[in-house]
Amino acid sequence: MSKITLNVERDEASGWYVASWDAPGGKGGITTQGQDLQDLQANVREAVRCHFERGQMPREIHLHFVADPVLIPA
Repeated sequence: MSKITLNVERDEASGWYVASWDAPGGKGGITTQGQDLQDLQANVREAVRCHFERGQMPREIHLHFVADPVLIPA
């Protein structure tokens, strides 16, 4: 597998980001979270390393934001 795409959503209750990926064929998946984008990226990398066997890890990890972020000017 050369790449995987995790869907990212904002949890309304906590405000944290939640990223998830379902493995093909119903063979599990990955779900992790982060308080901010930097935290989420670190947790996604760690979760992907833990999920895949050595030599099977994808070369690219894509984050797909299900809802576009809205910026409010100060």
